[in-house]
Amino acid sequence: MVKICVSGAINWDINLFVDRFPEIGEEIPVNRITRVPGGKAANVAVASARILGPDEVALIGCLGRDDIARQQIEILKGEGVVVSGIKIDDESESGQAYIIIDRNGRNIINTFFGANLKLAPNDIYAPHIFSLIRESSILVLIDPPLETIECLSKTAKSLSKTVMWDAGVRSTLGLERLKEVLRNINYLVVNEVEVKNLTGEHNPEKAWDRLSEINGDMSLIVKLGSRGCMLIDQRRIIMVPGVDLKEMGLKVVNTVGCGDAFLGVFAAYKVLGLSDLEALEMANLAGALKATKAETRGSPSRENLEKYILYKKAGIFIRGE
Repeated sequence: MVKICVSGAINWDINLFVDRFPEIGEEIPVNRITRVPGGKAANVAVASARILGPDEVALIGCLGRDDIARQQIEILKGEGVVVSGIKIDDESESGQAYIIIDRNGRNIINTFFGANLKLAPNDIYAPHIFSLIRESSILVLIDPPLETIECLSKTAKSLSKTVMWDAGVRSTLGLERLKEVLRNINYLVVNEVEVKNLTGEHNPEKAWDRLSEINGDMSLIVKLGSRGCMLIDQRRIIMVPGVDLKEMGLKVVNTVGCGDAFLGVFAAYKVLGLSDLEALEMANLAGALKATKAETRGSPSRENLEKYILYKKAGIFIRGE
């Protein structure tokens, strides 16, 4: 039975590993190239499936009718993700991302969305897609077209589902344009740049104040990179410190996909009944472990994640419980 639906981009990632980023007009050598499956929504779905197991996570998205799509479908099936919610568009090329990664694991991403932009609101009401949403308990929204995000969030709320949204690139549209989505969200997940883009506020607490004017029942989760994460809502402020990879005998290889691992694992452990604090702690650990892997979908299995559970950082309540 499907417990989580994830909607958004499915991309093929071309990763270019370099010593450093080039200056404008400069040519530098590429040390290594990898071509791997990616896309934020697909990454999140896989991260959740690695915790929950086969056939409990469904992906709602769109691919072109091409070789990339065939590879993507087979890989997702192999990860245990339900693929019946993926639309195939005859007129588009499947999405691709071109990612430059330096020796410190930092990245620059250039994305061709392609077929990802063809998931339309009407597609949500197709029986094979609507049934997945109705069956699930959590809907995770990433980056389908905005009108589709609005439709999905409204539909999920009407069905009393928990809705999580990683606003990502949409955060640049600002609060006024995104009001209709934000009213239907239970958890808004953003990084520090995105929270500033969305609300105009650097301080997450001030950002929450602005968001609460639209939806006071929403929880704001801010990803702080190596410094951990925090959650703010009406009742609480929770802070979870960053994980020390050196303490674990590990090092950063590639930070692309860390946020996707974080969100997928957070959703999975919420399905498993953990509190927000407990789920954030596990998600924080998963994001750190992903950074030690070169592949974009380097999120840990449940067995591997729980092997490192002694290194999980305990969250604290700055305010509330």
